[in-house]
Amino acid sequence: VQLVESGGGSVQAGGSLRLSCTAPNGLHYRTNTMGWFRQGTGKGREAVAAIYTATGDPRYSDSVKGRFTISRDGAINTIYLQMTSLKPEDADMYYCAAGTTEEVNWYAAINYNYWGQGTQVTVSS
Repeated sequence: VQLVESGGGSVQAGGSLRLSCTAPNGLHYRTNTMGWFRQGTGKGREAVAAIYTATGDPRYSDSVKGRFTISRDGAINTIYLQMTSLKPEDADMYYCAAGTTEEVNWYAAINYNYWGQGTQVTVSS
């Protein structure tokens, strides 16, 4: 099972990007959450945002709250991450993921069984 991401690129600080991630049909029967993580070289994988696919209820890490918005289009099995007011520290490889989570552990990568290949986000100062 492969999630397909798109939308990465290079922007200047303060700019915006939108990432997309499409899951294969039927994955929502095996998962309840889709989300975005990011990881830089030599760093751990950090949760950015997640969305409960049945309800659309979002979750955000403190570092992106108020700047990033996660949304979904259930009809095409796709989630989006709208990133605004980007900072150089947001630059990373961004990964889409799907899994089964609870409120208290939505941010834990171990709960996500399906991952995309990653899309690079570069932010210049």
